[in-house]
Amino acid sequence: MHVMAIKLENVGIAVRDLEATIAFFTDLGLTVVGRDTVSGEWTDTAVGLDGNHANIAMLQTPDGHGVLELFEYIHPEAIETEPTLPNEIGMHRVAFSVDDIDEALAIAARHGCHPLRGVATYEDVYKLTYVRGPSGILVMFAEALRKD
Repeated sequence: MHVMAIKLENVGIAVRDLEATIAFFTDLGLTVVGRDTVSGEWTDTAVGLDGNHANIAMLQTPDGHGVLELFEYIHPEAIETEPTLPNEIGMHRVAFSVDDIDEALAIAARHGCHPLRGVATYEDVYKLTYVRGPSGILVMFAEALRKD
């Protein structure tokens, strides 16, 4: 049986304020690897929105494996929704391994972003938390307790 080659390219997130969201993720250590403004027939077709026009930024994790594509809609106008809850169906959260969860939380706090409840310890494996990030994005931080 033929197995199609497949690779995760990025996670796309629509945001209300591109610059504030870039500042949050770059402060955490991601790097902007590309920016553009996209519009035209090809974007209308690919995304399925007439008159699609957005400012985008690609951000990469320091290890080079994780990529976020952030987009701020110019047209059609962005639709505000209630922030996602952890048990809602659909796009859930973006998760990051960090080597110091306290430092990650301090950085997030500088952006007005705080844990939903607190920091939990999963067995003796991880300390983890969910933070409400810019534009209501759920961001998980996990720090391995066993440093191998």
